[in-house]
Amino acid sequence: MVSQLETPLRDSNHSLPYAIEGLVQVFTCPHRSFFTGVMAQALRIAGQGTPVLIVQFLKGGIGQGPRQPIQLGQHLDWMRCSLMRCINTPELEPTETDALRELWEHTQTVVSEGKYSLVVLDELSLAIQFGLISEAEVLHFLKHRPSQVDVILTGPEMPSAILDVADQITELRRTYRP
Repeated sequence: MVSQLETPLRDSNHSLPYAIEGLVQVFTCPHRSFFTGVMAQALRIAGQGTPVLIVQFLKGGIGQGPRQPIQLGQHLDWMRCSLMRCINTPELEPTETDALRELWEHTQTVVSEGKYSLVVLDELSLAIQFGLISEAEVLHFLKHRPSQVDVILTGPEMPSAILDVADQITELRRTYRP
């Protein structure tokens, strides 16, 4: 017996005739800078032609900002705060707070436009802990994003309300072996 599957018809821009529900993934670790695997995943997906956005809320040092994203290849936009330093404390100058708010608002706008299929929000939990972005804003963003957009959130001590809405939680930890 031979069976055949009917291939779904695609329109001219090669999209499927139905939407696949996007996932919310959380990668958490008690230490900063352990999310290399997430960045590698984003690069791999972008390399396959899927539009990806990486937003690093607490990284600065290059004065980049949302108006000057770094484009890695054709499908990966990488944004940081428009600051000349990395944020490692909740005490910020007003201009630094404004730069972070601008980045968060820009992120929400471009994600709502549906331009990206994967959005990585790096060290978002620290931005929440520092009181720079509210947990309620993040929950609203996750609930109201386009349904097909995958979102990856990283950072130590992710708030439990965000963990509750996550489809997947990955906890990274160090192991010591003698």
